[in-house]
Amino acid sequence: MDQLRILATDLGFPEGPVAMKDGAVIVGEISGGRVTRIAPDGGKREIGKAGGGPNGVAIGPDGALYVCNNGGNQYQDEEFPFLATAPLPGYTTGSIQRIDPRTGDTRTLYTHCGGNKLSAPNDIVFDRQGGFYFTDLGKRYARHRDNGALFYALPDGSRITELVHPIITPNGVGLSPDEKTVYVADTEAARLIAFDIESPGVLRRGKFPAPYGGRLIAGLPGFQRFDSLAVQENGDICVATLMSGHITVIAPDGRIVRQVKMPDPYPTNICFGGADRRTAFITLSGTGRLAAMDWPEPGLALNFAA
Repeated sequence: MDQLRILATDLGFPEGPVAMKDGAVIVGEISGGRVTRIAPDGGKREIGKAGGGPNGVAIGPDGALYVCNNGGNQYQDEEFPFLATAPLPGYTTGSIQRIDPRTGDTRTLYTHCGGNKLSAPNDIVFDRQGGFYFTDLGKRYARHRDNGALFYALPDGSRITELVHPIITPNGVGLSPDEKTVYVADTEAARLIAFDIESPGVLRRGKFPAPYGGRLIAGLPGFQRFDSLAVQENGDICVATLMSGHITVIAPDGRIVRQVKMPDPYPTNICFGGADRRTAFITLSGTGRLAAMDWPEPGLALNFAA
């Protein structure tokens, strides 16, 4: 943590960092309702008009930004002001949006899958074929919550498929280097689940007691909660870990490789950039900051990263 560098402050619950080749980092500001480009000098500029609660962000095969928008949250807990307590007034659904980074043109691609609404889309990753997996965390209300799910969709808005439902609180999502596995972090259970991929958007599901039809990779004890994740080039999975305030590095066989302490109880996401992808960019959402630090292993090169 001694090497941690603060790149930007006063962000509204930042999430979904995307490292750009020019040194900029794009984040979603969930409580700010905007997608923001943070320049290397710390300058901030809004891209498009996301509204709601832009959460996960990824670059698609056409160079556009694809945004998991959770529809927006209220933050009314005095003790933990960064905890969502209810949807924003007027909330109807979450959505998947496409934002042109050059013009700012913002379009909604999906609000439903079949007859079911998207509740709170959270994190997103593109495969080599140009489709994307995304999680839906499910919306939290005063006395109940929506169940979450894992989906696969195409970026032209033509097809969306529900792959796994229900999952209690699916958050981070990532692909193994060979793209034969999709990983999902379950927030409240603090468990990392793997699903075997038979073909793009098609999973091989296990039978009971397989968790959600997948494979349990690892879980953490005590009051720790998983948020979003990124995969290293060597296949290890870096999971943002809430409450204890760590980035937890987990090997595919379930070994806890290391936990890297952050100066915030809510490190929500991590991505990799720089010439050798050894710079980790980490969103510190409890304090509204974007940080960077040198990382011992290179991150996995993301498909279509600009």
